[in-house]
Amino acid sequence: MKNLKQVIAAGLVGTALSAEAQINHELNVMNQLATPSHVSVMPVSQLLNAPGNEALRAFFFTPVKDKTVLKGKKIAVLAADGFEEIELTGPVWYFRELGAQVDIIAPKFNPAPARYGLSTPEMAKTHIMAIQYLQPVGWIKFDRTADQIKVSDYDAVFIPGGAWNPDNLRYDKDVIKFIQDFNKSGKLIAAICHAPVVLASADILKGRKLTGYWNIQIDLKNAGGIVSDQPVVVDSNIITSRHPIDVADFSKAVESWLAKK
Repeated sequence: MKNLKQVIAAGLVGTALSAEAQINHELNVMNQLATPSHVSVMPVSQLLNAPGNEALRAFFFTPVKDKTVLKGKKIAVLAADGFEEIELTGPVWYFRELGAQVDIIAPKFNPAPARYGLSTPEMAKTHIMAIQYLQPVGWIKFDRTADQIKVSDYDAVFIPGGAWNPDNLRYDKDVIKFIQDFNKSGKLIAAICHAPVVLASADILKGRKLTGYWNIQIDLKNAGGIVSDQPVVVDSNIITSRHPIDVADFSKAVESWLAKK
């Protein structure tokens, strides 16, 4: 008959084996839930130097001659986490070079419930995250939040793309209300790439001519828009473009619209 020490020892071994088996099981499950990190990316330098983008490169590297074209104009950039970097930084740089005041406007910080398991850096309260196609690359500080602005503050609003950014914006009630009110005022609303879906959520596209990133064009049609595959489309107070390769055409169209007002 086993003595007490042998019984206890056997029990401890069994417990250890059970714990090890559980750990191995959990690791096996985790390996099936997670995937290796290999991400497609679109560096700005690569975009500007890609064959066929010579005009885009020239747009950024040719010095702006008249830095007063948009002097006195105030432009709001509506953006959230996941904005396509060059679609925000490119137009912002250009409009500021032309003398405009440009403010970055983000949705009011609203942390997800703890059960969502989302880890958010402290800087998300004051900054928004840029991406290059699928890769997060950096952060930009915003100036105000969408609940703090009104139509009379600005002459124009533009929305950069990036698949995540518009999806974050279109669910924010302050953003949608601001766009609807801005449209009623007749002031300029400009959106590039995936951003026109925010205008669809604001229900301001019925009968309007526009364009957008190729895989959202069907959504724009479903929202009542008249969609064409052009680098830039201007319809009254709405300007839209398709892709980062159209940033120059997009920026010049905004410049032209505002310079006439």
